[in-house]
Order: sequence, then structure tokens, then C-alpha cells
Amino acid sequence: MITAAEAIAAMESLPLRPAAAFAEHAPVLVLAPHPDDESLGCGGLVAALCAANHPPHVLITTDGAGSHPNSRTWPPTRLASERRREAAEAVAHLGLPPGHLHHLDLPDTASPTAGPAFEVAVDAIATLATSTHARTIVATWAHDPHCDHESAHLLAAATAARLGLLHLAYPVWGWTLPPHTPLPGPTPTGHRYDITPHLAAKRAAIATHRTQYAGLIDDDPAGFQLPPGFVALFERPWEAVLTL
Repeated sequence: MITAAEAIAAMESLPLRPAAAFAEHAPVLVLAPHPDDESLGCGGLVAALCAANHPPHVLITTDGAGSHPNSRTWPPTRLASERRREAAEAVAHLGLPPGHLHHLDLPDTASPTAGPAFEVAVDAIATLATSTHARTIVATWAHDPHCDHESAHLLAAATAARLGLLHLAYPVWGWTLPPHTPLPGPTPTGHRYDITPHLAAKRAAIATHRTQYAGLIDDDPAGFQLPPGFVALFERPWEAVLTL
């Protein structure tokens, strides 16, 4: 057992490599639980893979429609459509070619972790991984404190086990865990990748997700907004990728 503070300290001190080195894992399939996680958690690496002529395929697992459930001007269908548009704009900033962004459209806040719906989702992910010749699947960290992030981790693990893929992880909300939160070991291992050449593209990608931080939706006071200071965590000149 380790604490979140120990895990975060370990992730912040992982060995640093150039972002271009991540191309050794190509072809790569990236799983993002929501539109914006692809930009926040690994936008720099997506851009680096594109720059190295190894563009990944990015699969967003949920429809993103659960962030403002009480909004009357942005009902779920409109919000899901806008979040899909934001994601397309974001990955374009990262250099992702047309046809490399995919959506599974699982229900936001209710992505499955087991059972028949989970197996159907794994089938769909495995089909995409096979058709894109993926060697590596990268998804959110198992200890990200969000149910859809946990689901994405489990979906990636099941797909990797089925197809014999390398499974790697990137933290998003895990960076915000309270310091004394107990986590099952071991201490995280992996690498940090220097994304300095791609940081401007990553910032532009994050900025496209206006429904989540820009006050665009103002008729649901209880709706989700990225908390102050959160985006700054993802403006660092490196991204952490964890081995599992």
C-alpha cells in the first residue's frame, strides 16, 4: 500500500525521454473516457506521434453528455453533439488526420466496468484495435478517481489481454488525489515524455473544450466545470506514461 502523495511524487520523477521516443510503441490506440481527456492526459504525445508520421487512433468511450444534467439550453443530445465537435477541433490542433477519431458513445457517468455491456464495448474496441493494427493501447490510470476513467482502464486491460497488446496508462484526475489517499501498490513506473515542442498545440487543443471550463453553459449551477488550477497541471512540458 502506498499513499497518493507517494504515487504522485514517483510519477513526477520518472525518467525523462523525448516525446519522439514514444513512436516505438506505434501503432497506438488511445482510449479517452470523455472528450477532453485525450487533450489533457496525452495531447502532447498524440501530437508527437502525428509529427513522427505515426498518428494514433483516438477512441472516446463516452458521449460526454453528463456534465450539465440540469441545463435546459444544453440538453444531453445538444451537449453530446457539441462535445463531439469540440473533440474534433481539439485533435485537429494536435495534427490527427481525419478518420483517426472515433466515438463509442457509452453513457457519460455510467460507462460499464463488468457485465454484458462491458463485453460489447470490449468487442468494439478490439475490432477497432485489430483494424488499425494497434500494438499498444493507452488509457487512463486505474487510480483516476472517476467511474468512467476506471471503466476506460478496465476496457483497455480486457482488450489488451484479448489481443496481446501492450497496455500503458496516463493519469488525469489522479494528479488531484488527496495526499493521504491509500492506493494499492506498487509504486508507479514508466517514463515522462518531454512534449515541449508540442506544448502550444496541446494548449490549443485543451482550449477547444469550452463546455467544460469557459462558462459556456450558465443555466446549471451544479454542472461540471474544470476546477481552478486544474488545467495548469497539464501545461507542464512533459506527460507521464505508466507501465502496467
